[in-house]
Amino acid sequence: MSNSLFYPVTFHQAVLFTGITGKDQADILAMGRRRVFNSGETLFHQGDRAIFCYLVLKNRLKLSLLHEEGKEALLRYINPGEITAAVAVFREKNYPVTAVTVGPAETVLWDRNTMLQAMHVYPALSINFLQVVIDRLDDIQSRYLELQTERVEQRVARALLRIMKQSGRRVDEGILIDFRLSRKDLSDYTGTTLYTVSRTLSSWEKRGWVRSGRERIIVVDPHALVSFAETG
Repeated sequence: MSNSLFYPVTFHQAVLFTGITGKDQADILAMGRRRVFNSGETLFHQGDRAIFCYLVLKNRLKLSLLHEEGKEALLRYINPGEITAAVAVFREKNYPVTAVTVGPAETVLWDRNTMLQAMHVYPALSINFLQVVIDRLDDIQSRYLELQTERVEQRVARALLRIMKQSGRRVDEGILIDFRLSRKDLSDYTGTTLYTVSRTLSSWEKRGWVRSGRERIIVVDPHALVSFAETG
């Protein structure tokens, strides 16, 4: 098994800082405001005026969208080295989602003027911001296609693999998803029911593909999940 396939990138390998030296990275970070949030704390609510974008330094954020009928959809996780809300801040719009911390999180905040100043001083930052936006669009398109064309069990497999690659940590049993991920979170993330996710994970546990406990999931056989996601 290749470590590079299943371990998350380090902070200094983040797309936002591609081609930017360590000293310049530190200068860019120093232009923002560093803030620490408690576990489960809300950074911003859907519909609030977008004032700051957030770069995650430690732990992660959970982005969710509340539908008119009151149902919450979990859109994505923002991992260390990733940024969120940059487009809303640039366009001086409202936040389109709600962001909540998953564990105590350390972040750097930039407002619009500071972001523009940083991109003027460090032109590579502008290109990297564009790459981040393109990557997010690709991710949205891929997940929409999965939602329209794949069986729910395949979507769950792809979701686990996606989260594992971003937040996986090798342990004796396999690859541990290194944050609290409940079956309810996984059902929200894949657009299905808690019953379906529980049934699917139980089936995979019997096959020896995963191990799951209270808000804890270990992928024991990632290659089996990859094969299942591709063939159903």
